[in-house]
Amino acid sequence: MKKPELLVVDDERDTCELLEMALSRQGMQVTTSTTASDALEMIAARDFDVVLTDLSMPQVSGLEVCERVLAVRPEVPVVVITGYGTLETAMGAIRAGAYDFVTKPIESKTLGVVVSRAVQHRRLREQIRQLRAARDASQTALTRIIGGSPAMRKVADLIERVGDSDASVLIHGETGTGKELVARAVHQRSRRREGPFVAINCAAVPHSLLESELFGHARGAFTDAKAQRTGLFVQAQGGTLFLDEIGELPLDVQPKLLRALQERKVRPVGDNREIPFDARIVAATNRDLENEVREKRFREDLYYRINVVKIEVPPLRARGADTLHLAQHFLEQFAERSGKPTLRLSERAAERLMAYEWPGNVRELENTIEHAVALARFDQITVEDLPEKLRGYLAGSFVATANDPTEIVTMEELERRYLLRVFKLVGNNKSRAAEVLGIDRRTMYRKLERYAAREAETGDAVETPSPSEPAASEPGHAVDRPDGEAATPEAGDGAPPPP
Repeated sequence: MKKPELLVVDDERDTCELLEMALSRQGMQVTTSTTASDALEMIAARDFDVVLTDLSMPQVSGLEVCERVLAVRPEVPVVVITGYGTLETAMGAIRAGAYDFVTKPIESKTLGVVVSRAVQHRRLREQIRQLRAARDASQTALTRIIGGSPAMRKVADLIERVGDSDASVLIHGETGTGKELVARAVHQRSRRREGPFVAINCAAVPHSLLESELFGHARGAFTDAKAQRTGLFVQAQGGTLFLDEIGELPLDVQPKLLRALQERKVRPVGDNREIPFDARIVAATNRDLENEVREKRFREDLYYRINVVKIEVPPLRARGADTLHLAQHFLEQFAERSGKPTLRLSERAAERLMAYEWPGNVRELENTIEHAVALARFDQITVEDLPEKLRGYLAGSFVATANDPTEIVTMEELERRYLLRVFKLVGNNKSRAAEVLGIDRRTMYRKLERYAAREAETGDAVETPSPSEPAASEPGHAVDRPDGEAATPEAGDGAPPPP
């Protein structure tokens, strides 16, 4: 373990040297300073475990040193040395934030006990801080990765509910939906979170090596077994073993896995010993295991053994606004790595992400954002930065709005909002609006009639311009009415005055 680092502050050099000698003998690394100003500079620059300061010093007192240490390094305990061992002095030091105090003449043993206790206090606080940070990071990561859609809230709820249990969990979902992330979240929420999380992809390991990977092997068990190997079941002791793509497990290995799960023991290849293990089993698959059981490709008894709690991970296309939450998460990750921390998604790029169906799910989205970050030349990701298959993709029926990227609306609703926005910008001049929109006036009137009919049907109170009456601001334009009649042009806004 690293030696505790102490800073001793005393205006008397002899005292500094004596304290350094006494504390060094007790296995501590000591730095000394004879002025408070130098000491404060050191404290700002270095991370000491404890500061030991004299109370009575010229210019800056020990109490002031204590207060300043608390201001810049609140986690560092300060021990005050005083020649006046009164209750009032002690209380003054404690009120200033001191961890403890010792009185002169200093006994080496007493000093060692007080300083050691301060070091332990500091390290305990640091451990608590790290544990809280890890917990918060885990919670934040789970929230951001999983998202807020109803389907994923159900997943999050199941993760929380199985946390205190050792029951086996089966995670089912399409390829790329984030099944391993869910498995890790189950581990982080469990009582085994301090233990290892050991993962194996059953589809990626050659059949001939699968038993050795899972159960281990004895030296000489087969040609290349030159040394004994510990299997993953035992490596996961006290933690979680994640069996990814368990649906690909060969039929001849399945009964051996079943026996291990039932007996809570494994027998390494080529060994007569049985080794007990203590690990939670979490499995995942993209296959329909019930159908695999019916087709005799997966053992029914093994299926029920691993399927105590089942978590369904929905495909990304069924998760609504989670797509943008995930995109933002990946964007922050890749932008930070690429030195582009201010990078953001443009509205049009967000629309493409929401419209796309994501057959490769979260994995494809992650790859897409990494691609876009690599190509981005400005402070935002544009449509041109996306992979070619997404650039012209607006076939989906839903898009995100500009004001709130998490609000999902139909393409028709987006079109209506855009048309109304153009009307507002041109002062409700229908002819000018049609020109800006790049459509003829008859098409625009048909759209307005459709919007008006929908509003009458649904009872929505929205400000849609009347399709049958020309706006007061456009008397200088002949307006094609739905029945084909034209309004008489008059002098006014949008037309030159008559000669």
